[in-house]
Amino acid sequence: MELVETNNLNGMESLKREILRFMMGYKFALDEVNTKIDILKQEFQLIHDYNPIEHVKSRIKSPKSILRKVQKKGYDFSLPIIKEKIRDIAGIRITCSFISDIYEISNMLQKQRDVEVIEVKDYIKNSKENGYQSLHLIIKIPIFMSDREEHVYVEIQIRTIAMDFWASLEHKIYYKYNKEVPQKIKDDLKEAAISATILDKKMESIHKEMDQIKQSAKEEEDLQELLINNERFHLPYDFLTADIMGKRKDN
Repeated sequence: MELVETNNLNGMESLKREILRFMMGYKFALDEVNTKIDILKQEFQLIHDYNPIEHVKSRIKSPKSILRKVQKKGYDFSLPIIKEKIRDIAGIRITCSFISDIYEISNMLQKQRDVEVIEVKDYIKNSKENGYQSLHLIIKIPIFMSDREEHVYVEIQIRTIAMDFWASLEHKIYYKYNKEVPQKIKDDLKEAAISATILDKKMESIHKEMDQIKQSAKEEEDLQELLINNERFHLPYDFLTADIMGKRKDN
């Protein structure tokens, strides 16, 4: 009897350790992806003098939430099946200023040599019925432990500030609401999503216009600078626009 209890305890201890390593794998995967995002952000800032990323949030589903999803989907309660079937245990949300930033960041991440892109869902070009918009990536990332290498799924959601604002409020409205949501609320939310899209497009248009103005100003400033023996000289605008050669001929 005592031997049976000891074996049970050892078995439970082993299972507990495996569950802990299972969950730690997702933490390490998030650390890897967050590092990649931070490097890309800093590089983009350095080269383009512009940061396309406003916020980055990451989370790991709780064991309770994982088991609830497994039960809902009808999967077996085994770690290998959970690891393969539940692909959003580790999640990262990237919030950008503009829609173009979303695709820029997505392309940069997908070009990473050790990132395996499993699935891309574009809810910006094809929004959900309720108006939800975001770009979803399911990737696989390698993590290296003391005795093994594992490839872990991570879900990345990339959206604008307006999209994120809408999604957050929509979630709060629906959260813990067990009854059918009134059609008027659904219509209002859809209308709000359309308004958010219009705002995104308008702000991006303003952003592009300002970029053109800044570029024109920079080009004009560069023209007014003269470099002689590594020394910079600022030329007056009147000097640049004067017909110097014509004046010389007259003289």
